[in-house]
Amino acid sequence: MSRILISRPLPQTVIAAAEAHFDVEVRESTLPMKPGEMRAALALHDGVLPTLRDDFDAGIFEGGGHRCKILANFGVGYNHIDVAAARARGITVTNTPGAVTDATADIAMTLILMSARRAGEGERMLRGGGWEGWHPTQMLGLHLGGKTVGIVGMGRIGQAIAKRCHYGFGMKVIYQNRSEKDLDLPAERMESVEALAARADVVVLAVPGGPATHHLIGAEVFEAMQPHAHFINISRGDVVDETALIAALKSGVIAGAGLDVYEFEPKVPPALIALENAVLLPHLGTAALEVREAMGMLAVENLRAFFAGDAPPNAVT
Repeated sequence: MSRILISRPLPQTVIAAAEAHFDVEVRESTLPMKPGEMRAALALHDGVLPTLRDDFDAGIFEGGGHRCKILANFGVGYNHIDVAAARARGITVTNTPGAVTDATADIAMTLILMSARRAGEGERMLRGGGWEGWHPTQMLGLHLGGKTVGIVGMGRIGQAIAKRCHYGFGMKVIYQNRSEKDLDLPAERMESVEALAARADVVVLAVPGGPATHHLIGAEVFEAMQPHAHFINISRGDVVDETALIAALKSGVIAGAGLDVYEFEPKVPPALIALENAVLLPHLGTAALEVREAMGMLAVENLRAFFAGDAPPNAVT
């Protein structure tokens, strides 16, 4: 029976499903694996089920003696794994797309609404005893109906966000993507991120992480945005130059931001935390039991198929 390491505690249903097929070891810590742990996992296990911030970079794969033949990532994003280095060592990498789409799009909508309507700021005021009662000009925010949402990255999640914005709030949709998309809703593709930023009332970032998108969003994009516009990030933290974002929020270049991810996660700059016009969530994108169970089941199925000699359904190419 193949020996599998699961790098973090997962829902019990997922553990049970894995144990039905494999000799399973579950790492008890909720913190990311350390380099020594990752190297040991490659040497001692036939497969590893890692997740976000288990940084299997090129250095981890150096040397020989790798027993591991598959990294079945728990999550759709896999920029913490050097896929080329893994492949060079004969190690397959898989992920869990599909299961995360709707949940992540829902968090994007949560952030859009919270930022546009100043919900976090209002709750802090009320809880702090600063609310003096309703009046006509109290905490005026941005009404979303009929506004324009600009989505950077029109993959599964970007399209799910677009549908929610268009059909749920009557928003116009513009997007920036490497290629034209055949969509089932009206949407206009923009030539550049800056062109999109100039027209959108809400800019939503939904691109994969990795070297190709590192600091894709910086001062130039924020300066192109309208002063009343809001910026939302549910992708990866290092896609955004966090220093530039803080400067844009402080100076009023943009009206607000809603973030679920951070450049140096879990560290969040005190300057960002101090801003009333920033809505900050602790990476809640897929934080629902049924979603995490579905992600885990996909990861287990990738492992099962691989060790059965079949092609894993979600191999990273």
